[in-house]
Amino acid sequence: MVPHLEIKDLHVQVEGKEIIKGINLTINAGEIHAIMGPNGSGKSTLANTLAGHPRYVVTQGDILYKGESILELGPDERAQKGIFLAFQYPMAIPGVTVANFLRTALNAKRKARANGDAKAISIPEFRKLLLKQMELLKLDPSFATRYINDGFSGGEKKRVEILQMAVLNPELAILDETDSGLDIDALRIVADGVNTLMNPNLGILLITHYQRILNYIKPHFIHVLVNGCLALSGGPELALQLEEKGYDWIRENGRDDCR
Repeated sequence: MVPHLEIKDLHVQVEGKEIIKGINLTINAGEIHAIMGPNGSGKSTLANTLAGHPRYVVTQGDILYKGESILELGPDERAQKGIFLAFQYPMAIPGVTVANFLRTALNAKRKARANGDAKAISIPEFRKLLLKQMELLKLDPSFATRYINDGFSGGEKKRVEILQMAVLNPELAILDETDSGLDIDALRIVADGVNTLMNPNLGILLITHYQRILNYIKPHFIHVLVNGCLALSGGPELALQLEEKGYDWIRENGRDDCR
């Protein structure tokens, strides 16, 4: 079976400074991998690099999606192939409704998948799909007519990110600190949405600073990113160790250098 994602000896620079210093990671379909780490360890750099942000420069290594290198692909091409990024800080887009944004994105993906020959999804068909996914995620239908993230609370922004994921149906979802800025009720709602969307064809890379979201989204594997390196990997029990000991015990045991 070809993995959904293979990261091979990845080195990444931002404005000439090396942030990611040699990461290796494999994610298969049906797996949830969590990456934890202190502030400044390179978690968001990794997320943005996987999504193709041009500010993040790969200087060594490779990123394979379903067996093919995506280093030369732009963010739009990666999204069209089935890679989804939920942002840590979703941007507001005044004047563009959630429904129009999602229909445009879905049509772009369909067109790319069919080499330009796919018909645009009809408004009635799209409305049916959107309302079905909103009901699944317990989102009020009125969200569809609101402008993207304009005046949204932190919880609402993250729930709309998960709605985008539901409509676009990716095969690899990168969730960059989806728990950031959420109170416990909003966190539970967002986590329930992710769990609802999880399926055997989806691989998830969940990036987080704290253990609390892992009480609701249960990863198969946990990796600790420190100083741009994956210092430690393990099962779900690793998150409990981090909650108890913090990240200093990894540094104190000399495990924050790439090997």
